[in-house]
Amino acid sequence: MLQNKIYQNFFIEIIKTFLLILFGLSLIALTARAVSFLDLIVDSGYPVITYFQYSLLNLFGIAPKFIPLSFLLALTIFILRHIQDSEFVILWTSGVKKIHITNLFFCISLFILFIYLFFSVFLTPLALNKSRQLLSNENFNSFLPTIKTQQFSDTFKGFTFIVEKKIDNELENIFLNDKGKNLRNLSSNFQETSETTIVAENGIIEKNKMFLFNGQIISSKKNLKSEIIKFEQLQINLSDLSTTTIKKPKIQETSTLKLLNCFLKREKEIKFCNEQFKKEILPTLSRRVVIPLYIPVLSLICGLLLINSKKIYFNKFIVFFYGFSLLLFTELAVRYTGLSNLIFILFIIIPILLLVFFYFFLLLKFLSENKSKYIA
Repeated sequence: MLQNKIYQNFFIEIIKTFLLILFGLSLIALTARAVSFLDLIVDSGYPVITYFQYSLLNLFGIAPKFIPLSFLLALTIFILRHIQDSEFVILWTSGVKKIHITNLFFCISLFILFIYLFFSVFLTPLALNKSRQLLSNENFNSFLPTIKTQQFSDTFKGFTFIVEKKIDNELENIFLNDKGKNLRNLSSNFQETSETTIVAENGIIEKNKMFLFNGQIISSKKNLKSEIIKFEQLQINLSDLSTTTIKKPKIQETSTLKLLNCFLKREKEIKFCNEQFKKEILPTLSRRVVIPLYIPVLSLICGLLLINSKKIYFNKFIVFFYGFSLLLFTELAVRYTGLSNLIFILFIIIPILLLVFFYFFLLLKFLSENKSKYIA
C-alpha cells in the first residue's frame, strides 16, 4: 500500500515536471514563430484577430515536437534530484527493487506515448488544417499595411505596386501594375486586355478602397496596342485581390487517415496521391506514428542512472547524451524513411530492439548488484 502511494507521487511529480518543461519550450518556440507570423498583418493585411487565432492553432503543431525532449529532461531531473537527496537509498533499503522503479518509468513513458500519438495523429493535423482554412476563408482587412514606400510589393497575386511617399493613409506618386485582371473593369475591352498599369500623382486609402487623383490608365492589348485613359479622380475596389499566402493545406496539415488511404492507394482522387509524393507522405506518417515509439526507450536509457557504478559510461552527463543522441537520430533518420522500404522498416524495428536490449541490460545489472550485496 505504501509502495503504491510512493509510485503515485512519483508519477505526479514526473508528469508535472514534464508539462512545465513542455509548456516552457513550446512558449519560447511559439514566441519566435509568432514574430514571423506578423507578416500576415504587415504584408498580407489580415486582421489582428486572425493573426492571434492562427498563432494559437500553430501551438498544437509546435508542442508535440518538444514532447520527447521534455520527457527526457523531466525524467533525468527527477532521478538526479532523488539521488542527490538520497531518497532512492531509503527505497532500496526498505526493499523496493530498482527494476520496479524502472518499470514505473516505463509505464509513465507509455502514458506520454499515448499523449504524443493523440497529438501527432489526430489533434495536430486538425489544428494546422483549421489554421490554413482560417487564411483561406478570411480576406485581408486593409490594403494600407501592405504599402511600403519606395519598395515594390507583390503581396497580391498578379498585382504589383509602389509608392514614393506615404503619410498616414495619403499616398504620393503611385504606380500600379495588374497582370491578374483584377482591374479588368477599368478597360473598355477587358477580354483583350493582358495588362493594366495605373500611374497617379496622389491617392487615399480607406480600408479596401483606393481613391486616385490626376493620373492615367494604360491598358495593354493582346494585339500590342495600348489604350490610355486620363483621369482626375478614380476609385478602385481592392476587395477582390487575393494574397500570395499559401491557402491550400500542406502534407503536415492533412489528416492521418487521408495520408494512409493515399499511401495504401485507396483514394486515387486526391491530387497528391501519386508515386512521386509517396516519398513525402511516408516521412510524415513516420513522424506521426513511429517516432512516439522511441519514448519508452528514453525511459530505459534514464534507468541507467539508477546503476550504482563509477564508470564513465554511466555518468549522468553521458547517460543524458545517450538519450539526446537518440532524439537527434530520430529527427535525422525520419527524413530518409521515404527513400526506401528498408530504411522505413529499420526505423520501426530499431525502437523494439533497443527496448529489449536496455531492459535486459538493466535487469542483469540490477541482479548483479543484489548478488554483490548478499556476498558482501
